[in-house]
Amino acid sequence: MHAFRHPDPSAAQIAAALHRANAVALSALALGRHPFGALLLAPDHQTVLAEQGNIDTVQHAEATLLRTAAAKHAPEFLWDCTLVTTFEPCAMCAGTAYWANIGRVVYGASEEALLALTGNHAENPTLALPCRELLARGQKPVRVFGPVPELEAELLAPHRGFWATR
Repeated sequence: MHAFRHPDPSAAQIAAALHRANAVALSALALGRHPFGALLLAPDHQTVLAEQGNIDTVQHAEATLLRTAAAKHAPEFLWDCTLVTTFEPCAMCAGTAYWANIGRVVYGASEEALLALTGNHAENPTLALPCRELLARGQKPVRVFGPVPELEAELLAPHRGFWATR
């Protein structure tokens, strides 16, 4: 069940998906929400099955998207799908990806980069637990891609100044 039937996404597919996830983050920002965005890509790494912006401190974009996907799709199908998110998934979101049977996770900017912007903000008390470390403790070989340094400035842009006004 944990063999991949499709190749990993290319660098161009990763970049295109992160640009789209950032557009979702900007939509969340326009609604006054934390500017995070996530996509679920089909096994072809091009078809977007779902997208989700952040809702609030507990309903993160990734976890919300993945709970919906797990209710809609078979675990075998989800194993060949890819979660794409603007920032490294927190422990809650990485754990949700694991339990939803997502086989690949792509993130643009690291949790450390976010922490450098948010500091000890009450609405974003980051956990110093890299998603790779959490996922490596599981029994499934979830593949993680990220960060993507060439896109970091674009992904950080919606956060600059945001957290100071909250």
